[in-house]
Amino acid sequence: MNLSERQAKIADLVRENGFLSVDALSGRFDVSTQTIRRDLNILCNFGLARRRHGGIEPTSDSGNLTYGSRQILARSAKQTIAREVAKHIPDGASLAFSIGTTPQLAAEALMHHDNLKIFTNNLNIAMLCCANPSFEVNIAGGRLRNSDRDILGPGLEPFLSSYMVDVGIYGVAGVSERGTLLDFYEEEVRARELIRANSRQTFLVLDHTKFKRVAHVRGGLISEASKVFCDAPPPQGILDILDGSDTELVICDGEGS
Repeated sequence: MNLSERQAKIADLVRENGFLSVDALSGRFDVSTQTIRRDLNILCNFGLARRRHGGIEPTSDSGNLTYGSRQILARSAKQTIAREVAKHIPDGASLAFSIGTTPQLAAEALMHHDNLKIFTNNLNIAMLCCANPSFEVNIAGGRLRNSDRDILGPGLEPFLSSYMVDVGIYGVAGVSERGTLLDFYEEEVRARELIRANSRQTFLVLDHTKFKRVAHVRGGLISEASKVFCDAPPPQGILDILDGSDTELVICDGEGS
């Protein structure tokens, strides 16, 4: 999915702020209203927002967005997180990756490392990591979910339970105000829990919008991760939870963390 920088910024703005008018966007980006309307049509065609009289508003959060849509939203923040995660991974480490756009960008940020051992149930991450000839890539076998290109089903548990890796890297659909991790599917939660249980350290990677996101399947707590990487400080309630735990919070602002 290819969007211009302006269109990607509009997608993030509407996701975070709700309804935005054509006139307000025209003034913010200093372009004509006709240009903004074309941008909005493109975003709606990709399912990133929906039209409302005079502007645009977010789509319903009752279900998960497509993988392609999630690759666009908050992409700059996710890339900043990924670059910081790469600084915490030494050459020669063994890593388990969950599905998700932020874990995938973290894998991309590691492509200049040497001799990493990769374990994942996601084809996007596996194929990306194969481009580095020094990496050893291991992938689960089983049923492939077409939308996210991840492998789920009975083969996942014995695969992830067969190894003890140095670092498990996983994302999440949302975080409740009590620090509970939320997702849309039970199998995604199970995969994340297996990675957490079979990693010496665990890195939870998430952008700040996940603290506003609603999903219905519970699984794990934010305070169970060794490190939490985020592009901005979480809400105060989450900060209090992390302050009372052994979890290290890493704020990734692109200018040092």
